Amino acid sequence: MGKQNLTLMTDLYELTMMQGYFRNKDRNETVIFDAFYRSNPLDSGYAICAGLEQVIDYINNLHFSGEDLDYLRSLGIFSEDFLDYLKDFHFSGDIYAIPEGSVMFPREPMIKVVAPIMEAQLVETAILNIINHQSLIATKTSRVCYAARGDGVMEFGLRRAQGPDAGTYGARAAMIGGCTGTSNVLAGRLFDVPVKGTHAHSWIMSFPDEYTAFRTYAELYPSACILLVDTYDTLKSGVPNAIRVFSEMKKNGVPLTFYGIRLDSGDLAYLSKKARKMLDEAGFPDAVISASNDLDESLIDSLKAQGCRITSWGVGTNLITSKDWPSFGGVYKLAAIQDSKTGRFIPKIKLSENTEKVTNPGDKTIYRIYEKDSGKIKADLICLVEEQFDENEPLILFDPNEPWKKTKLLPGTYTLRKLMVQVFDKGRCVYHSPRVMEIRDYCRQELDTLWEETRRLVNPHDVYVDLSQKLYDMKISLLNQMSQV
Repeated sequence: MGKQNLTLMTDLYELTMMQGYFRNKDRNETVIFDAFYRSNPLDSGYAICAGLEQVIDYINNLHFSGEDLDYLRSLGIFSEDFLDYLKDFHFSGDIYAIPEGSVMFPREPMIKVVAPIMEAQLVETAILNIINHQSLIATKTSRVCYAARGDGVMEFGLRRAQGPDAGTYGARAAMIGGCTGTSNVLAGRLFDVPVKGTHAHSWIMSFPDEYTAFRTYAELYPSACILLVDTYDTLKSGVPNAIRVFSEMKKNGVPLTFYGIRLDSGDLAYLSKKARKMLDEAGFPDAVISASNDLDESLIDSLKAQGCRITSWGVGTNLITSKDWPSFGGVYKLAAIQDSKTGRFIPKIKLSENTEKVTNPGDKTIYRIYEKDSGKIKADLICLVEEQFDENEPLILFDPNEPWKKTKLLPGTYTLRKLMVQVFDKGRCVYHSPRVMEIRDYCRQELDTLWEETRRLVNPHDVYVDLSQKLYDMKISLLNQMSQV
Protein backbone atom coordinates (compact mmCIF):
# COMPACT_ATOMS: atom_id res chain seq x y z
CA MET A 1 0.00 0.00 0.00
CA GLY A 2 1.02 3.61 -0.22
CA LYS A 3 3.79 4.58 -2.61
CA GLN A 4 4.88 1.57 -4.65
CA ASN A 5 6.89 0.94 -7.77
CA LEU A 6 4.18 -0.42 -10.07
CA THR A 7 6.22 -0.07 -13.25
CA LEU A 8 5.76 -3.72 -14.25
CA MET A 9 2.01 -3.54 -13.62
CA THR A 10 1.47 -3.36 -17.33
CA ASP A 11 0.43 -5.62 -20.19
CA LEU A 12 3.35 -7.27 -21.95
CA TYR A 13 2.42 -5.76 -25.29
CA GLU A 14 3.07 -2.26 -23.93
CA LEU A 15 6.70 -3.25 -23.44
CA THR A 16 7.02 -5.08 -26.76
CA MET A 17 5.61 -2.00 -28.51
CA MET A 18 8.08 0.17 -26.58
CA GLN A 19 10.95 -1.92 -27.88
CA GLY A 20 9.53 -1.58 -31.39
CA TYR A 21 9.45 2.21 -31.07
CA PHE A 22 12.98 2.08 -29.60
CA ARG A 23 14.20 0.18 -32.64
CA ASN A 24 12.59 2.77 -34.93
CA LYS A 25 13.74 5.97 -33.25
CA ASP A 26 11.82 8.15 -35.70
CA ARG A 27 8.58 6.52 -34.49
CA ASN A 28 8.88 7.90 -30.93
CA GLU A 29 6.86 11.01 -31.71
CA THR A 30 5.04 12.97 -29.05
CA VAL A 31 1.43 11.84 -29.02
CA ILE A 32 -1.85 12.46 -27.23
CA PHE A 33 -3.80 9.61 -25.66
CA ASP A 34 -7.25 10.05 -24.10
CA ALA A 35 -8.62 7.82 -21.34
CA PHE A 36 -12.42 7.86 -21.42
CA TYR A 37 -15.45 5.58 -21.11
CA ARG A 38 -18.26 5.01 -23.58
CA SER A 39 -21.36 4.54 -21.41
CA ASN A 40 -22.29 5.29 -17.81
CA PRO A 41 -21.81 2.35 -15.43
CA LEU A 42 -24.74 0.87 -13.50
CA ASP A 43 -27.19 2.36 -16.02
CA SER A 44 -26.59 5.60 -14.15
CA GLY A 45 -26.94 9.11 -15.53
CA TYR A 46 -23.36 10.03 -14.61
CA ALA A 47 -20.10 8.71 -13.16
CA ILE A 48 -17.73 9.95 -10.44
CA CYS A 49 -14.04 10.36 -11.23
CA ALA A 50 -11.73 8.81 -8.63
CA GLY A 51 -8.20 7.43 -8.40
CA LEU A 52 -6.14 10.40 -9.60
CA GLU A 53 -3.97 10.51 -6.48
CA GLN A 54 -2.90 6.90 -7.08
CA VAL A 55 -2.17 7.70 -10.73
CA ILE A 56 0.08 10.53 -9.53
CA ASP A 57 1.90 8.17 -7.13
CA TYR A 58 2.33 5.66 -9.96
CA ILE A 59 3.83 8.23 -12.35
CA ASN A 60 6.09 9.71 -9.67
CA ASN A 61 7.49 6.27 -8.85
CA LEU A 62 7.77 5.06 -12.43
CA HIS A 63 11.21 3.46 -12.88
CA PHE A 64 12.72 0.08 -13.69
CA SER A 65 14.63 -1.41 -10.78
CA GLY A 66 17.51 -3.83 -11.20
CA GLU A 67 15.18 -6.68 -10.27
CA ASP A 68 12.66 -5.48 -12.87
CA LEU A 69 15.33 -5.48 -15.57
CA ASP A 70 16.60 -8.91 -14.54
CA TYR A 71 13.09 -10.29 -14.88
CA LEU A 72 12.57 -8.71 -18.30
CA ARG A 73 15.93 -10.08 -19.40
CA SER A 74 14.86 -13.55 -18.31
CA LEU A 75 11.92 -13.46 -20.75
CA GLY A 76 14.38 -13.63 -23.64
CA ILE A 77 12.49 -11.14 -25.84
CA PHE A 78 14.17 -7.84 -24.98
CA SER A 79 17.56 -6.71 -26.28
CA GLU A 80 20.35 -5.45 -24.02
CA ASP A 81 20.38 -1.99 -25.57
CA PHE A 82 16.64 -1.63 -24.90
CA LEU A 83 17.12 -2.81 -21.30
CA ASP A 84 19.96 -0.27 -20.95
CA TYR A 85 17.53 2.42 -22.10
CA LEU A 86 15.03 1.32 -19.45
CA LYS A 87 17.65 1.77 -16.67
CA ASP A 88 17.23 5.55 -16.85
CA PHE A 89 13.58 5.61 -17.89
CA HIS A 90 11.31 8.25 -16.39
CA PHE A 91 8.11 9.94 -17.47
CA SER A 92 8.80 13.27 -19.17
CA GLY A 93 5.39 14.20 -20.55
CA ASP A 94 2.30 16.21 -19.59
CA ILE A 95 -0.89 14.87 -18.03
CA TYR A 96 -4.26 16.60 -17.73
CA ALA A 97 -7.22 15.17 -15.81
CA ILE A 98 -10.71 15.69 -14.51
CA PRO A 99 -10.29 16.27 -10.73
CA GLU A 100 -11.32 13.51 -8.36
CA GLY A 101 -14.87 13.76 -7.09
CA SER A 102 -16.10 15.41 -10.30
CA VAL A 103 -19.18 14.14 -12.05
CA MET A 104 -18.34 13.10 -15.59
CA PHE A 105 -20.05 11.70 -18.64
CA PRO A 106 -19.35 9.32 -21.54
CA ARG A 107 -16.68 10.09 -24.15
CA GLU A 108 -15.07 12.88 -22.12
CA PRO A 109 -11.31 12.52 -21.56
CA MET A 110 -10.91 11.55 -17.88
CA ILE A 111 -7.16 11.74 -18.36
CA LYS A 112 -5.14 13.10 -21.27
CA VAL A 113 -1.51 12.02 -21.67
CA VAL A 114 0.83 14.09 -23.87
CA ALA A 115 4.22 12.36 -24.12
CA PRO A 116 6.64 10.49 -26.39
CA ILE A 117 4.74 7.44 -27.57
CA MET A 118 6.98 4.98 -25.67
CA GLU A 119 6.10 6.70 -22.40
CA ALA A 120 2.44 7.23 -23.25
CA GLN A 121 2.07 3.59 -24.22
CA LEU A 122 3.69 2.21 -21.07
CA VAL A 123 1.37 4.04 -18.64
CA GLU A 124 -1.87 2.92 -20.32
CA THR A 125 -2.56 -0.24 -18.34
CA ALA A 126 -1.92 1.15 -14.86
CA ILE A 127 -3.90 4.34 -15.49
CA LEU A 128 -6.91 2.36 -16.66
CA ASN A 129 -6.61 -0.13 -13.81
CA ILE A 130 -6.58 2.62 -11.18
CA ILE A 131 -9.17 4.98 -12.65
CA ASN A 132 -11.56 2.23 -13.75
CA HIS A 133 -11.68 0.63 -10.32
CA GLN A 134 -12.01 3.67 -8.11
CA SER A 135 -14.40 5.50 -10.44
CA LEU A 136 -16.67 2.44 -10.48
CA ILE A 137 -16.82 2.17 -6.68
CA ALA A 138 -17.26 5.93 -6.20
CA THR A 139 -20.15 5.92 -8.68
CA LYS A 140 -21.77 2.91 -7.03
CA THR A 141 -21.45 4.56 -3.63
CA SER A 142 -23.01 7.81 -4.79
CA ARG A 143 -26.07 5.85 -5.92
CA VAL A 144 -26.30 4.00 -2.61
CA CYS A 145 -26.03 7.28 -0.70
CA TYR A 146 -28.69 8.86 -2.94
CA ALA A 147 -31.06 5.98 -2.15
CA ALA A 148 -30.39 6.50 1.58
CA ARG A 149 -31.78 10.05 1.25
CA GLY A 150 -29.48 11.76 3.70
CA ASP A 151 -28.95 8.85 6.12
CA GLY A 152 -25.37 7.90 6.89
CA VAL A 153 -23.88 5.06 4.86
CA MET A 154 -20.88 3.10 6.14
CA GLU A 155 -18.68 0.97 3.88
CA PHE A 156 -17.70 -2.38 5.38
CA GLY A 157 -17.00 -4.70 2.48
CA LEU A 158 -13.30 -5.41 3.09
CA ARG A 159 -13.72 -9.14 3.73
CA ARG A 160 -15.70 -9.52 0.49
CA ALA A 161 -13.45 -7.40 -1.74
CA GLN A 162 -11.27 -8.95 -4.44
CA GLY A 163 -8.05 -8.69 -2.46
CA PRO A 164 -6.34 -6.18 -0.14
CA ASP A 165 -5.82 -3.42 -2.73
CA ALA A 166 -9.42 -3.61 -3.98
CA GLY A 167 -10.69 -3.49 -0.39
CA THR A 168 -8.50 -0.58 0.64
CA TYR A 169 -8.63 1.60 -2.45
CA GLY A 170 -12.28 0.66 -2.85
CA ALA A 171 -12.87 2.05 0.64
CA ARG A 172 -11.12 5.26 -0.44
CA ALA A 173 -13.38 5.55 -3.47
CA ALA A 174 -16.44 4.81 -1.33
CA MET A 175 -15.56 7.71 0.94
CA ILE A 176 -15.26 9.99 -2.08
CA GLY A 177 -18.66 8.77 -3.29
CA GLY A 178 -20.34 9.78 -0.03
CA CYS A 179 -19.84 7.21 2.74
CA THR A 180 -19.57 8.56 6.30
CA GLY A 181 -16.97 6.00 7.31
CA THR A 182 -15.36 2.64 6.61
CA SER A 183 -14.68 -0.46 8.67
CA ASN A 184 -11.25 -0.75 6.99
CA VAL A 185 -8.68 0.36 9.56
CA LEU A 186 -5.83 0.43 7.03
CA ALA A 187 -7.85 2.74 4.78
CA GLY A 188 -8.49 4.93 7.80
CA ARG A 189 -4.77 5.25 8.47
CA LEU A 190 -3.66 5.67 4.86
CA PHE A 191 -6.31 8.18 3.81
CA ASP A 192 -7.24 9.86 7.11
CA VAL A 193 -10.92 8.91 6.89
CA PRO A 194 -13.31 7.94 9.72
CA VAL A 195 -13.37 4.27 10.76
CA LYS A 196 -16.51 2.80 12.30
CA GLY A 197 -17.83 -0.50 13.53
CA THR A 198 -19.75 -2.28 16.27
CA HIS A 199 -19.49 -5.97 17.11
CA ALA A 200 -20.28 -9.35 15.57
CA HIS A 201 -22.77 -12.06 16.49
CA SER A 202 -19.81 -14.01 17.90
CA TRP A 203 -19.39 -11.36 20.62
CA ILE A 204 -22.88 -12.07 21.90
CA MET A 205 -22.57 -15.83 21.50
CA SER A 206 -19.36 -15.85 23.56
CA PHE A 207 -21.26 -14.63 26.65
CA PRO A 208 -23.67 -16.64 28.83
CA ASP A 209 -26.58 -14.53 27.60
CA GLU A 210 -27.42 -11.61 25.30
CA TYR A 211 -28.04 -9.10 28.07
CA THR A 212 -24.60 -9.67 29.61
CA ALA A 213 -22.97 -9.25 26.18
CA PHE A 214 -24.82 -5.97 25.60
CA ARG A 215 -24.05 -4.62 29.08
CA THR A 216 -20.35 -5.47 28.77
CA TYR A 217 -20.12 -3.79 25.38
CA ALA A 218 -21.90 -0.68 26.70
CA GLU A 219 -19.45 -0.46 29.60
CA LEU A 220 -16.53 -0.60 27.14
CA TYR A 221 -17.93 1.85 24.56
CA PRO A 222 -20.56 4.05 26.22
CA SER A 223 -20.14 6.92 23.72
CA ALA A 224 -20.62 4.69 20.67
CA CYS A 225 -22.99 1.97 21.76
CA ILE A 226 -24.68 0.28 18.79
CA LEU A 227 -25.97 -3.18 19.77
CA LEU A 228 -26.56 -5.99 17.27
CA VAL A 229 -30.02 -7.29 18.17
CA ASP A 230 -30.74 -10.22 15.82
CA THR A 231 -28.49 -12.98 17.17
CA TYR A 232 -31.40 -14.84 18.76
CA ASP A 233 -34.80 -13.15 18.42
CA THR A 234 -34.87 -9.51 17.34
CA LEU A 235 -38.17 -8.34 18.85
CA LYS A 236 -38.54 -10.76 21.78
CA SER A 237 -34.96 -10.72 22.97
CA GLY A 238 -32.59 -8.35 21.14
CA VAL A 239 -34.49 -5.07 21.28
CA PRO A 240 -35.79 -5.60 24.87
CA ASN A 241 -32.28 -6.38 26.10
CA ALA A 242 -30.89 -3.33 24.32
CA ILE A 243 -33.58 -1.16 25.93
CA ARG A 244 -32.70 -2.66 29.33
CA VAL A 245 -29.04 -1.67 28.86
CA PHE A 246 -29.92 1.84 27.62
CA SER A 247 -32.20 2.32 30.63
CA GLU A 248 -29.41 1.30 32.99
CA MET A 249 -27.01 3.68 31.29
CA LYS A 250 -29.48 6.55 31.66
CA LYS A 251 -30.15 5.66 35.31
CA ASN A 252 -26.42 5.60 36.04
CA GLY A 253 -25.90 9.02 34.45
CA VAL A 254 -24.01 7.74 31.39
CA PRO A 255 -24.51 10.24 28.55
CA LEU A 256 -26.29 8.61 25.62
CA THR A 257 -24.39 10.52 22.95
CA PHE A 258 -24.48 7.96 20.15
CA TYR A 259 -26.39 4.78 20.72
CA GLY A 260 -28.90 2.45 19.12
CA ILE A 261 -29.36 -0.95 17.52
CA ARG A 262 -28.29 -2.77 14.36
CA LEU A 263 -30.46 -5.13 12.34
CA ASP A 264 -28.62 -7.68 10.18
CA SER A 265 -31.32 -10.10 9.06
CA GLY A 266 -35.03 -10.56 8.57
CA ASP A 267 -37.60 -8.19 7.11
CA LEU A 268 -35.79 -4.93 7.70
CA ALA A 269 -38.81 -2.73 6.95
CA TYR A 270 -41.08 -4.59 9.39
CA LEU A 271 -38.47 -5.06 12.10
CA SER A 272 -37.31 -1.43 11.99
CA LYS A 273 -40.87 -0.14 12.41
CA LYS A 274 -41.53 -2.45 15.33
CA ALA A 275 -38.16 -1.66 16.93
CA ARG A 276 -38.74 2.08 16.51
CA LYS A 277 -42.06 1.83 18.32
CA MET A 278 -40.47 -0.14 21.17
CA LEU A 279 -37.56 2.30 21.52
CA ASP A 280 -39.83 5.34 21.43
CA GLU A 281 -42.19 3.93 24.03
CA ALA A 282 -39.22 3.15 26.28
CA GLY A 283 -38.07 6.77 26.09
CA PHE A 284 -35.31 6.48 23.49
CA PRO A 285 -36.60 8.36 20.43
CA ASP A 286 -33.10 9.40 19.38
CA ALA A 287 -31.70 5.85 19.34
CA VAL A 288 -30.18 4.99 15.98
CA ILE A 289 -31.55 2.08 13.99
CA SER A 290 -28.79 0.81 11.75
CA ALA A 291 -29.21 -1.94 9.16
CA SER A 292 -27.04 -4.23 7.06
CA ASN A 293 -27.59 -7.52 5.18
CA ASP A 294 -26.65 -7.51 1.47
CA LEU A 295 -27.91 -4.00 0.86
CA ASP A 296 -27.60 -2.01 -2.36
CA GLU A 297 -29.25 1.11 -3.76
CA SER A 298 -32.29 -0.76 -5.08
CA LEU A 299 -33.04 -2.48 -1.78
CA ILE A 300 -32.47 0.69 0.24
CA ASP A 301 -34.77 2.60 -2.11
CA SER A 302 -37.42 -0.09 -1.70
CA LEU A 303 -37.10 -0.10 2.10
CA LYS A 304 -37.48 3.67 2.12
CA ALA A 305 -40.61 3.38 -0.01
CA GLN A 306 -42.00 0.89 2.54
CA GLY A 307 -41.61 3.44 5.33
CA CYS A 308 -38.77 1.71 7.15
CA ARG A 309 -37.41 3.50 10.22
CA ILE A 310 -33.75 2.81 9.52
CA THR A 311 -31.51 5.86 9.97
CA SER A 312 -28.06 4.41 9.23
CA TRP A 313 -26.92 1.88 6.66
CA GLY A 314 -24.00 -0.52 6.49
CA VAL A 315 -23.24 -1.64 2.95
CA GLY A 316 -20.61 -4.24 2.17
CA THR A 317 -20.41 -6.78 -0.65
CA ASN A 318 -22.65 -5.07 -3.19
CA LEU A 319 -20.79 -1.77 -2.79
CA ILE A 320 -17.14 -2.79 -2.58
CA THR A 321 -17.45 -5.19 -5.53
CA SER A 322 -20.12 -3.24 -7.46
CA LYS A 323 -21.66 -6.69 -7.73
CA ASP A 324 -24.27 -5.86 -10.38
CA TRP A 325 -21.80 -3.99 -12.63
CA PRO A 326 -18.26 -5.26 -12.07
CA SER A 327 -16.38 -3.24 -14.71
CA PHE A 328 -16.22 0.48 -15.44
CA GLY A 329 -15.21 0.15 -19.09
CA GLY A 330 -12.64 2.92 -19.48
CA VAL A 331 -10.45 2.82 -22.62
CA TYR A 332 -7.26 4.59 -23.76
CA LYS A 333 -7.06 5.76 -27.36
CA LEU A 334 -4.61 7.66 -29.55
CA ALA A 335 -6.02 11.09 -30.47
CA ALA A 336 -3.13 12.97 -32.14
CA ILE A 337 0.53 12.76 -33.21
CA GLN A 338 2.84 15.76 -33.15
CA ASP A 339 4.50 16.78 -36.40
CA SER A 340 8.22 16.92 -35.57
CA LYS A 341 8.81 19.80 -38.00
CA THR A 342 5.92 22.13 -37.22
CA GLY A 343 5.12 21.05 -33.65
CA ARG A 344 1.47 20.90 -34.66
CA PHE A 345 -0.65 17.98 -33.51
CA ILE A 346 -2.11 15.95 -36.37
CA PRO A 347 -5.49 14.53 -35.33
CA LYS A 348 -6.02 10.79 -35.46
CA ILE A 349 -9.29 8.86 -35.43
CA LYS A 350 -10.16 5.21 -34.80
CA LEU A 351 -12.90 3.76 -36.96
CA SER A 352 -15.11 0.84 -36.05
CA GLU A 353 -18.09 -1.10 -37.26
CA ASN A 354 -19.63 -0.05 -33.94
CA THR A 355 -20.50 3.64 -34.08
CA GLU A 356 -19.90 4.15 -30.34
CA LYS A 357 -16.29 3.01 -30.79
CA VAL A 358 -15.40 5.77 -33.27
CA THR A 359 -13.13 8.13 -31.33
CA ASN A 360 -12.99 11.92 -31.10
CA PRO A 361 -9.73 13.16 -32.65
CA GLY A 362 -7.32 15.95 -31.74
CA ASP A 363 -6.02 17.81 -28.69
CA LYS A 364 -9.16 18.36 -26.64
CA THR A 365 -10.49 19.84 -23.42
CA ILE A 366 -13.92 20.06 -21.79
CA TYR A 367 -16.13 23.00 -20.89
CA ARG A 368 -18.96 22.44 -18.43
CA ILE A 369 -22.01 24.60 -19.10
CA TYR A 370 -24.28 25.52 -16.20
CA GLU A 371 -27.72 27.07 -16.22
CA LYS A 372 -27.05 30.39 -14.52
CA ASP A 373 -30.23 30.61 -12.43
CA SER A 374 -30.21 27.09 -11.01
CA GLY A 375 -26.49 26.26 -11.10
CA LYS A 376 -27.38 22.90 -12.64
CA ILE A 377 -25.44 21.32 -15.50
CA LYS A 378 -26.92 22.19 -18.87
CA ALA A 379 -24.42 20.26 -20.98
CA ASP A 380 -20.74 19.47 -21.43
CA LEU A 381 -18.85 20.65 -24.48
CA ILE A 382 -15.80 18.78 -25.78
CA CYS A 383 -13.70 21.11 -27.91
CA LEU A 384 -10.17 21.67 -29.17
CA VAL A 385 -7.77 23.25 -26.69
CA GLU A 386 -7.26 26.37 -28.78
CA GLU A 387 -10.95 27.22 -28.78
CA GLN A 388 -12.24 29.97 -26.51
CA PHE A 389 -15.84 30.63 -25.52
CA ASP A 390 -17.30 33.80 -24.01
CA GLU A 391 -20.28 33.78 -21.65
CA ASN A 392 -21.20 37.19 -23.05
CA GLU A 393 -21.77 35.68 -26.48
CA PRO A 394 -24.53 33.34 -27.70
CA LEU A 395 -23.53 29.68 -27.65
CA ILE A 396 -25.01 27.14 -30.03
CA LEU A 397 -25.00 23.51 -28.96
CA PHE A 398 -25.95 20.56 -31.13
CA ASP A 399 -26.22 16.81 -30.80
CA PRO A 400 -23.17 15.31 -32.59
CA ASN A 401 -25.18 12.21 -33.45
CA GLU A 402 -28.16 14.20 -34.74
CA PRO A 403 -26.59 17.57 -35.62
CA TRP A 404 -29.85 19.12 -36.80
CA LYS A 405 -30.96 19.19 -33.14
CA LYS A 406 -29.66 22.52 -31.87
CA THR A 407 -30.00 24.70 -28.76
CA LYS A 408 -29.04 28.37 -28.59
CA LEU A 409 -27.93 29.69 -25.20
CA LEU A 410 -28.25 33.45 -24.81
CA PRO A 411 -25.74 35.65 -22.94
CA GLY A 412 -26.56 35.91 -19.24
CA THR A 413 -28.34 32.55 -19.13
CA TYR A 414 -25.31 30.29 -18.71
CA THR A 415 -21.86 30.05 -17.15
CA LEU A 416 -18.78 28.10 -18.23
CA ARG A 417 -16.09 26.17 -16.37
CA LYS A 418 -13.07 24.43 -17.84
CA LEU A 419 -13.14 20.94 -16.38
CA MET A 420 -9.64 19.51 -16.87
CA VAL A 421 -6.59 20.55 -14.83
CA GLN A 422 -2.91 20.03 -15.54
CA VAL A 423 -1.38 17.36 -13.33
CA PHE A 424 2.12 16.85 -14.82
CA ASP A 425 4.25 19.33 -16.73
CA LYS A 426 7.27 17.83 -18.50
CA GLY A 427 7.32 14.95 -16.02
CA ARG A 428 6.97 17.11 -12.92
CA CYS A 429 3.82 16.95 -10.83
CA VAL A 430 2.21 20.40 -10.63
CA TYR A 431 -1.04 19.35 -8.94
CA HIS A 432 -1.71 18.88 -5.23
CA SER A 433 -4.29 16.20 -4.42
CA PRO A 434 -6.79 17.26 -1.76
CA ARG A 435 -7.43 15.08 1.27
CA VAL A 436 -10.03 12.35 0.75
CA MET A 437 -12.59 14.04 3.00
CA GLU A 438 -12.11 17.28 1.04
CA ILE A 439 -12.69 15.37 -2.20
CA ARG A 440 -15.83 13.89 -0.61
CA ASP A 441 -17.14 17.39 0.13
CA TYR A 442 -16.34 18.49 -3.40
CA CYS A 443 -18.10 15.42 -4.78
CA ARG A 444 -21.22 16.31 -2.80
CA GLN A 445 -21.15 19.79 -4.36
CA GLU A 446 -20.69 18.27 -7.81
CA LEU A 447 -23.67 15.95 -7.32
CA ASP A 448 -25.76 18.95 -6.33
CA THR A 449 -25.20 20.37 -9.83
CA LEU A 450 -27.07 17.41 -11.36
CA TRP A 451 -30.78 17.59 -11.96
CA GLU A 452 -32.83 15.10 -9.95
CA GLU A 453 -33.88 13.54 -13.24
CA THR A 454 -30.22 12.63 -13.88
CA ARG A 455 -29.70 11.19 -10.40
CA ARG A 456 -32.72 8.91 -10.32
CA LEU A 457 -31.82 5.26 -10.07
CA VAL A 458 -33.92 3.97 -12.98
CA ASN A 459 -34.05 5.44 -16.51
CA PRO A 460 -32.14 8.61 -15.64
CA HIS A 461 -32.06 11.60 -17.96
CA ASP A 462 -28.82 11.76 -19.96
CA VAL A 463 -26.71 14.90 -19.71
CA TYR A 464 -25.84 16.17 -23.17
CA VAL A 465 -22.17 15.83 -24.15
CA ASP A 466 -21.70 17.89 -27.30
CA LEU A 467 -18.81 18.58 -29.64
CA SER A 468 -17.78 22.05 -30.67
CA GLN A 469 -18.42 22.90 -34.32
CA LYS A 470 -14.68 22.94 -35.00
CA LEU A 471 -14.11 19.51 -33.46
CA TYR A 472 -17.18 18.09 -35.16
CA ASP A 473 -16.02 19.37 -38.56
CA MET A 474 -12.56 17.86 -37.97
CA LYS A 475 -14.11 14.50 -37.08
CA ILE A 476 -16.37 14.46 -40.15
CA SER A 477 -13.46 15.47 -42.40
CA LEU A 478 -11.33 12.58 -41.10
CA LEU A 479 -14.23 10.15 -41.49
CA ASN A 480 -14.72 11.31 -45.08
CA GLN A 481 -11.02 10.88 -45.80
CA MET A 482 -11.08 7.36 -44.37
CA SER A 483 -14.13 6.40 -46.39
CA GLN A 484 -12.25 7.26 -49.59
CA VAL A 485 -9.30 5.01 -48.81
